Amino acid sequence: MGKYRLISQRRRTEQQKDRSPKGNNHKESSYQLTGSLLETLSYLEKIMGKSSDIVFRKLRNSGSNENNGDIAVCFVDGLVDKPLLTKLIHDLETNYLLPVADRSEGEVSDKISAGSVQNATTGEELIAGIFNGSAAIVLDGIKGALVVSIPGGQQRSVEEPSTQTLIRGPKEGFTEQISTNISLIRRKIRSPHLRFENRVIGTFTKTKVAVAFIDGIANTVVVEEVLRRLDAIHIDGILESSYIEEFIQDESFTPFPTVMNTERPDAAAGGLLEGQVVILVDGSPFVLMCPVTFFKFFLSSEDYYQRYDIASFLRNIRLFSFLVAMLLPSIYIAVTTFHPEMLPTTLLISLAAQREGTPLPALFEALLMEITFEVIREAGVRMPRVVGPAISIVGALVLGQAAVQAGLVSAAMVIIVSFTAIANFVIPTFNMSSAVRLIRFGLMLLAGSFGIYGILVGSIPILVHLVSLTSFGIPYFLPVAPLSPNNMRDVFIRLPWPKMKKRPSYINIENQIRQASVPEKGKTKK
Repeated sequence: MGKYRLISQRRRTEQQKDRSPKGNNHKESSYQLTGSLLETLSYLEKIMGKSSDIVFRKLRNSGSNENNGDIAVCFVDGLVDKPLLTKLIHDLETNYLLPVADRSEGEVSDKISAGSVQNATTGEELIAGIFNGSAAIVLDGIKGALVVSIPGGQQRSVEEPSTQTLIRGPKEGFTEQISTNISLIRRKIRSPHLRFENRVIGTFTKTKVAVAFIDGIANTVVVEEVLRRLDAIHIDGILESSYIEEFIQDESFTPFPTVMNTERPDAAAGGLLEGQVVILVDGSPFVLMCPVTFFKFFLSSEDYYQRYDIASFLRNIRLFSFLVAMLLPSIYIAVTTFHPEMLPTTLLISLAAQREGTPLPALFEALLMEITFEVIREAGVRMPRVVGPAISIVGALVLGQAAVQAGLVSAAMVIIVSFTAIANFVIPTFNMSSAVRLIRFGLMLLAGSFGIYGILVGSIPILVHLVSLTSFGIPYFLPVAPLSPNNMRDVFIRLPWPKMKKRPSYINIENQIRQASVPEKGKTKK
């Protein structure tokens, strides 16, 4: 049995080597276009197979050999713009079919008006262009090929973000097309200093990834580190920006996110202006922003579109909701189970009367309600959009009322769990609210076992963990730990815009001046 196991393992290893990404890339890059049309077409058919969506269009010339097409156009049906493709083929058929001896690659490329034209000399460049929405023009007798960019197909239009809605502010959100997302950022920041560094990640998906930053504002060390981590990724495919997030984050085993994602172009532009680096992934409407601190996850784009006093009040409401969502059920369990003397007498009598007929301890009562609510919320997300919200709301009301009437849980526990769930929704970023949901269950178990001391035992390691985290070398709990008073102008409160003359120094160390000094009111020079 051991012998056969070794043989099977050896066969699997050999198959993996044959199918390895490096082997496929090597075959594509090693082929040099020789100028033979038949040889190039046979190579493409061998690499891409006889797939029904890959089209080879041969254009013949009266002066060419009848067994050999003079020009061939290769494209993927559904990835190219049909009107531009029709115009390109028409121009080739009517104007540009010259005898081989009188034709050059540059002569044909100069006369093509549809899209941008690039030269391809290897099989890898040719195949990459075809699958990126380009039409490949192969000319017999000329080494190399032309790749005409005419991307098309069905695309989602720019719509209002569904996860980060605002009352006042821009109503446009990112789409799945990276070119559209780049243009949305360009419309916000019309500066020649805005840079985009492109990468292609994924052996089979060939996903385009763009790193955006403002030259002169972004920290060059952070930009280089982001590019280094992206270059170190070797995976078969990237289907969403969360793939990139897990690869580049500083710490994997933590419930707290160290890379922010957003669906809003204005939020991405604001991060760029503060010195952050933005990562755009083709196929995902969520872009990544780094480095980031803990308090950044409680900021909303609307904070900068409203008055500073209202924005500061709402920001502290979010921080308070974070503490409520994490600690409220645990405190209720600890107080009612171990420390009833902490409650006023009237409240204690009321709670004791409610819990008189409940058969379960407070811990199991809270766990039952929390798990029930999580199931209802997940069901509301997975069900059809027409009935999902109605089912989640009605289910929560009906189950809560029925549980109280049946004597399984107390009315106070329903209030605690409901308010905790509402407070969890106040947190602006979904990944931070998800972290709170996980931590809440652990603190509930500690509170049910050791009371207030259990909450302290669980909270202190969480705080130590937050202080020890970093995001691309930036301490995660800045500007509180280590304390930086100069960077407190946009954390718990937002000062008026004329008072925020500098960018956060912990993100940007090269150019901290956000706005120039202006004459004060009443002191205008004559």
